[in-house]
Amino acid sequence: MATQLAPSRYDAQREKLAAYFDGTARKAWIDLTSDAKVSGIRATVRAGRDRMRSTLVGWLPVDLRRKRVLDAGCGTGSLSVDVACLGAEVTGIDIAGGLVEIAQARAPGFLGHGRIDWHVGDMLDPSLGTFEHVVAMDSLIHYRAEDLVDTLEQLTTRCSGSILFTFAPHTPLLGAMHGVGKLFPRGNRSPAIVPIAERDLRRRLTRLAGWKVGRTMRISSGFYTSQALELVKR
Repeated sequence: MATQLAPSRYDAQREKLAAYFDGTARKAWIDLTSDAKVSGIRATVRAGRDRMRSTLVGWLPVDLRRKRVLDAGCGTGSLSVDVACLGAEVTGIDIAGGLVEIAQARAPGFLGHGRIDWHVGDMLDPSLGTFEHVVAMDSLIHYRAEDLVDTLEQLTTRCSGSILFTFAPHTPLLGAMHGVGKLFPRGNRSPAIVPIAERDLRRRLTRLAGWKVGRTMRISSGFYTSQALELVKR
C-alpha cells in the first residue's frame, strides 16, 4: 500500500506553491510560457522547458487514442495540449487556479481525437481516476527526495503504463545556486527548489514494487537544469 505523505509537510509545501504561482509569479510564468519578450535569464529557462516538454512528449506512444493521461502540474497547459494532439484524454491539474485559467483560455478549440479536462487541485486526488500514463514536468522539484518518491508511489497505484517526471539534479554548481536562491531575480523567486542526487533517487525508487527506471535525460539551458526520468511497469 502506498505510503501517505505527512500532511504537515506535503500539504504545507503545496499551499506555498499555490500562493507563489497564483501571486508573485503569475505574470512572470504567463510570459515565460508564451512568446512574450523576456529577459535573457528567462529566455534560457524557456528554451530549456521547451526542450524538456518535447522530450517527455516524445517518450509517450505516438498514438494515444482512448488512453488517459494525467498532466500532474499542468501550469499554463502546453504539455496537455501536445499530448491531447496525440489523441489522449488528458486530465490537466494544477494547484494554481490562475494558471489553469490561462491554460483553458490558450487551449485550441479543436484537438483532433484528443480532449482535455482541466482541474484545480491536488495531483494525488484519487477522484481523478486511473491513467495509462502520468507526466509530472517540473512539478515535483520543490520536494525532498523522500517526499518525491512518496508522491510517485501514490501515483503508481493509479497508473498502468508509465510515469514520466523531472527532478533537479544535484551538482556542486546547482547546489550553490539553489542554496542562495539565484535562479530568478529576487522579486520572482520561487519556493526552494531541492537538488537531488541521482544515485540516491534511484536507490529510493527501488522500493516501488512492480516498477523500474527506464530512460533518463538531463537538459541544461543557461539557468534551467532539470533531469527527466521514466518509470515503467516491470
